[in-house]
Order: sequence, then C-alpha cells, then structure tokens
Amino acid sequence: MRVAALIVAAGRGTRAGAGLPKQYRPLGGVPLLRHTLAAFCGHPMIDLTLTVIHPDDTALFRTASQGLPKQVAFVPGEASRQASVLAGLEALTAHEPTHVLIHDGARPFVSPTLIDAVLRGLETADGALPALAVIDTLRRDLAGKAGETVSRDGLVRAQTPQGFRFGAILAAHRAAPHDRFTDDAAIAAEAALQTVLVPGAEENFKVTEAQDFIRAERHLSQLRETRTGSGFDVHRFCDGDHVTLCGVTIPHTHGLLGHSDADVGLHSLTDALLGAIGAGDIGDHFPPSDMQWKGATSDIFLAHAGQLVRARGGQINNLDVTLICEAPKIGPHRDAMRQKIAEILQVDVSRVSVKATTTEALGFTGRREGIAAQAIATVLLPLNGD
Repeated sequence: MRVAALIVAAGRGTRAGAGLPKQYRPLGGVPLLRHTLAAFCGHPMIDLTLTVIHPDDTALFRTASQGLPKQVAFVPGEASRQASVLAGLEALTAHEPTHVLIHDGARPFVSPTLIDAVLRGLETADGALPALAVIDTLRRDLAGKAGETVSRDGLVRAQTPQGFRFGAILAAHRAAPHDRFTDDAAIAAEAALQTVLVPGAEENFKVTEAQDFIRAERHLSQLRETRTGSGFDVHRFCDGDHVTLCGVTIPHTHGLLGHSDADVGLHSLTDALLGAIGAGDIGDHFPPSDMQWKGATSDIFLAHAGQLVRARGGQINNLDVTLICEAPKIGPHRDAMRQKIAEILQVDVSRVSVKATTTEALGFTGRREGIAAQAIATVLLPLNGD
C-alpha cells in the first residue's frame, strides 16, 4: 500500500456560530484542524497528507499545520464537499497512491486504531467505512409532533475516514452526478464498488455546533496529562554596551558573558520546556564545547525545545519566567519580551508571563555582578507520551 490521507476542510462551519471557520478555532489551545492533521501525520501507514482548504484560508492553514512531523500539502477547495473531494483526488494523482483515506477535518479525535481498522478493511474490498450502531429509538418528525417509529434494523451511523482503492474512488467521483451525495461511500455505491463496514468510535465525533466544542474540550482533557518543568540560569556581567534578555536587546553599561548570547531568560525557559518532557537540559542539546553555537542567538535553543514538545504531540500551556537583577529595568521591555517568546514558540502571548525582581542588594545579583533567571513551563502531553 501507498496510502494518502485526504482531509476535507474547505467549509465555513456556519452552524458552529460566528467567528473563524470551526476548523481553525482553538481546541486545547491550538486550531482544531491541527489535531486532525497530527493524527494522520503521526500514523506510520500514512505516506502523505493532502488537505483541501478554502482559498481564503491559506494563512490560517499554514499556522495550523506548522511544525508537524510530516509536511502537509494543501489544494484549494470548491463550492461543495463533493467537488472539493474530487479536486483533492485529482491533485493526488501526481503522487500515485494505491489507497486513500478521506476524512472530515472537523473530526479531530480519529485514533490510530480506527485508521488501522479502515486499512485492514481495504485488504479485501474496494472501500471501508467506519460505522456505529443506531441505539436510540427513531421516529419521524411530523411538524413538531412524534410520528411513526422507524426501524433501526440495518441502520448504522457513518463516520470518516472512509477508505478506498485510489483508482476506483477517483473514477467513481469523476463519473458521479454533481452534488448529489453527502459522503464518499454513497459515491462508491453509485459506482457499484464494494464497501465493507468496520467498527467506528464514539469519540470520533464531528464538531458541528458551537456546543460541540465543549464536548471536544472535555474529551481532550481526558487524553492528556499535565507536565511541569523548571529552569534556572546565571550569567556574569562583562564589558559591553547591551544585554539580551528574553530575545530583546536592551542598552546597558555591561554585557553578559556566555558561549552564546547569554540570554538567561530564554536559557531558563528552554530548560523548563526540556524538563517538562524529560529531554535533558540545554547543554545536552547545545553543548558549549561545540563551536557552532558560539555567539548563537538563544531563540534557536528555545525554538528547538518547542519543536520537541510538538513532536511528542504536546501543547505548551503556560510559560512563566522571572528575571533577577538590580539593573537594567525590565518593566519597559516586558511586553516586547512576551511577544518575542510567543513568536518563537508559536503560542498566544496570553500564555507567556515575564516578571522581574531584585534581591534587595544581596548576593551576586545585588552586587550587580550578573543576572539570573528562573522559569517554569507547563505542557500538555498525550497520556501515552514518553
């Protein structure tokens, strides 16, 4: 098999209320669509992922997909879901997949187990459809009054990803009457393709209404654990005319001595993030004995730590750094520091705190011999994370 994942995310999601299209609204602090993309990018049987997006959403998509372990391509969608899927399938022909999994971008909790089940179904059939039993009693709505009971026999609730042999579903889409179908299994049936049912999953629900975000946040909290790490760093003063703190250059009577730019703020934050995921410390990743890091800007170190968090499926929840010095004054630069940290780590600035304190003229910082910083980072990691 050479398997492509085709993520359909070109809709406007108007039933979810005003604001951004639902696939780009935050879920657990990141765009909803990112959870969906990460599920397929992280699956070992998925060779490539292509997303169909609205032509106006290019910037939103780039933000949502930034830093994923595999590159995610995109193509512009069309006015309807059916036409958008066909556009995606046509774009995939250049990559020559043998199979394709077509998935709703607004189903963020697709599991590896479910993807595996669909792929197994494709070993013996043209298509595979995850489905759930209908449990509730079904009745017809007669102008707001309860009508006759409808038998549940033979009825299932269809989900995605719906998997198909690529050539077969492409031909079926090309031949299908325009905009008559609500999902790809219906198009497959029109073309007389054999589609088998595989077990779906209740947690693989589609976020449609505004209240679905509440359910999604609740479910996400059950899939993650909170990890906390701390960091501490010190650098002594030396000759110079500026210091760099939390990525911001500040004029000063001295500089800070270090192998890199001696940014104690970013160094302590880097160690805090590495500690939260059990990944050692800054010296393990950027040893001072390695001359390539001499004079390096510390945003490289912090960005690396953030990338490690994302690679493990994690999310940075909160960052708090305290700078300890008598001078320079930190207050005038605090907002710029917060913005710089947020930019480096691709998080909202509301998740970043920068504070400053003195030691009341006590100790080496009180004697103005150097600057210290301590930081704490809180991250959310999948429960099966390392």
